[in-house]
Amino acid sequence: MIQTPTSNASAAGDQADIAAQEFLAFTLGKEEYGVHILKVQEIRGYETVTRIANAPEFIKGVVNLRGIIVPIVDMRIKFNLGTPTYDQFTVVIILNIGGRVVGIVVDSVSDVITLSPEQIKPAPEMGTALNTDHLIGLGTIDQRMLILVDIDKLMSSAEMGLIDSISA
Repeated sequence: MIQTPTSNASAAGDQADIAAQEFLAFTLGKEEYGVHILKVQEIRGYETVTRIANAPEFIKGVVNLRGIIVPIVDMRIKFNLGTPTYDQFTVVIILNIGGRVVGIVVDSVSDVITLSPEQIKPAPEMGTALNTDHLIGLGTIDQRMLILVDIDKLMSSAEMGLIDSISA
C-alpha cells in the first residue's frame, strides 16, 4: 500500500495542535492570569453564595448550579491580593478539576489566548520565599504577560479534600 503525502501532513498538523495551548485570560488586581481552557466549564456573573461555617476564608461558600452544589474559591483571597471587591465585571469561572466542579471568583475575564511553546517561559525560581509549584510558567504575547496557573496543583489534594467535605 502506498502512503499518501496527506496522511503525513495531517500527522504534522496534529503535532502542531498538540504544541499550541489555549488559555482563558483573567485579571486579579493589575495582573493577568491564564488557566487552561479545557478546565473551563462555563463563565458566570458573580452572585451571592451560601457561606459555610468554619470554612477557610478563601472559600466564599457554595452555590447551587443546576442541582450541583459548587464550592466557590475567591482567588484574590487565595493569592493574598488584598480585599476583594465585587462589581459588574466580577465573574465566576466554573472549572472541572479532577472530575469535581469548582468555581473561582476573579475580577474579570478578557479573552482566550493561544500560546505556542516558544511563548511559554518557565516560572522563575523564587527559592523558599515563594511556592511556584502551581505555576505552569509565564505566557508572553507582544507586551502582555500572562501568569499561567496549573489549577490542578493550585487546588491541592488537601484543599480538594476540604472542598469535598463542604459539598458532600
